[in-house]
Amino acid sequence: MISILVSAAVALILALLGTPLFIRLLVRKNYGQFIRQDGPTAHFTKRGTPTMGGVVIIGATVIGYLVGNLSTGRVPNVSGLLLLFLVVGLGLIGFLDDYIKISRQRSLGLNPLGKMVGQAFVGIAFAVLATQFPNPNLRTPASLRISIVRDTDIDLAHWGIGIGILLFIVWANFLITAWSNAVNLTDGLDGLATGASIFVFIAYTVIAMWQSNQSCQYLLEPGAGCYEVRDPRDLAIVAAALAGACFGFLWWNASPAAIFMGDTGSLALGGAVAGLSILTRTEFLAVLLGGLFVIIVMSDVIQIGSFKLTGKRVFRMAPLHHHFELKGWNEVTIVIRFWLIAGLCVALGVGLFYAEWVAA
Repeated sequence: MISILVSAAVALILALLGTPLFIRLLVRKNYGQFIRQDGPTAHFTKRGTPTMGGVVIIGATVIGYLVGNLSTGRVPNVSGLLLLFLVVGLGLIGFLDDYIKISRQRSLGLNPLGKMVGQAFVGIAFAVLATQFPNPNLRTPASLRISIVRDTDIDLAHWGIGIGILLFIVWANFLITAWSNAVNLTDGLDGLATGASIFVFIAYTVIAMWQSNQSCQYLLEPGAGCYEVRDPRDLAIVAAALAGACFGFLWWNASPAAIFMGDTGSLALGGAVAGLSILTRTEFLAVLLGGLFVIIVMSDVIQIGSFKLTGKRVFRMAPLHHHFELKGWNEVTIVIRFWLIAGLCVALGVGLFYAEWVAA
């Protein structure tokens, strides 16, 4: 428990104190956000606001995780390191995307193919490595079974271990791409994605701590309700560091934002959600925990599908938060109400997680 608290506290302090220093650096180099011309006109005032703040979130998370382990003499486990690899890898792709936008003064960064190739490279590496490194109990960081609240009987290795690994790579990359793009779409208003992410990472801290306390590896008499997760305590430390880093960054990212996280942050945070869902064996539960992100993605899908099929738009503008902006809602009002939705989704998700354990 101490390592989890230390991890969160260190990441929070580093993000809180490090963000203004990073803002000064970005201002000195004139690295400001370019605003798309077809967006809400209220956003034009945000042009030039420093971006790439995700660098601070990622750095604070990594340092928080390492200090959290050192504070109790723990050795980092492979699950935590794999999750950080995914976060840093996707963050690097986002950084390249942000840098191209800034250097070329346009709203588009990496071309879609380049972005997909980069995400695929990181995702495939993560998926392959996650099926390796069995511990003395022969548990690997990831499972080849599809999971809801825990692993189900749907086994991707049903047709052989080789095919199972290939199917898992496809499944894991779908989750990584979906979640990273979901958070990226949500990052359209000051503090919206950051605040929603805090809720999700706090939930995963609680879930991973519970899995650690109810681990089949550590209980003297493991029962039907124990969890097969390889390194739940390590995952709790990373999740706590992510929550702390986002909390500290939100101080500067809340309206009016002094800095944006950019694709550097949104891709990394989305990858973190995907990685946590895979490594804690809660792949479908994550859909409820990250319900706000799912709602915003679906608004985009509905808008595009409706326009292509009927030529009509369902919303004034997609994603959903821009629809309410064009209806005249204040930006802060939208953000707070969307945070409430994110909190409700997390509460329902954690409640379902606990109810399943009670039933088991």
